[in-house]
Amino acid sequence: MGVQFCTKGNLILIVIEDVDETIEWKILQKKKEQKTKEKHRIRTNAAIKIQAWWRGTLVRRTLLHAALRAWIIQCWWRMTLLRVLEKKRQAALIAYATRERAVIKLQSLVRMWRIHWRYCQVLNAIYVIQGHWQCHNCQTCALLRGHCVVTATHLQFHIEIINS
Repeated sequence: MGVQFCTKGNLILIVIEDVDETIEWKILQKKKEQKTKEKHRIRTNAAIKIQAWWRGTLVRRTLLHAALRAWIIQCWWRMTLLRVLEKKRQAALIAYATRERAVIKLQSLVRMWRIHWRYCQVLNAIYVIQGHWQCHNCQTCALLRGHCVVTATHLQFHIEIINS
C-alpha cells in the first residue's frame, strides 16, 4: 500500500493506493488487450481463409471455362476433319464407280463388236452359200437346217444340207 501527497494550492490530495490491486488491474488490462488482439487475429485469419477460398473458386471456375472452351474447339475441329475425310472418301468412291462403269462399258462394247464381227462373218458365209446354191441347178430340193450357238466368246452356226 502506498501513500502519496500532492499539494496544489490550498488543496491537499492524498492518494492511497493498494499496489496489489493496481498490479491486478494492469494484468487484467493486459489480458483484455491480448483477448482483443487474439479475436482480431482470429477474425483476420478467418477473413484470409475466406478470401483464399474465394480466389481459388474463381481460378477453378476460370480454368473450367477455359477447359470447356478448349473441348468445344477440339470437338468442332474433329467434326471438320471428319467432314473433310468423308468428302474425300465420297470423291474417291465416285471416281472408282465412274472408272468401273467406263471399264464395264468398254468391255461390253468390245464384246459386242466381236460378236457383231463374227455374226457378219457367218452372214457373209451364208450369203456365199446361198449364192452358190442359187446358181447351182439341182433337180432335187434340198433343205437347209441350221442352228446357232452363242457363248461368251463365240458365235457358232451349224448348217446342214439335207437332201430329201
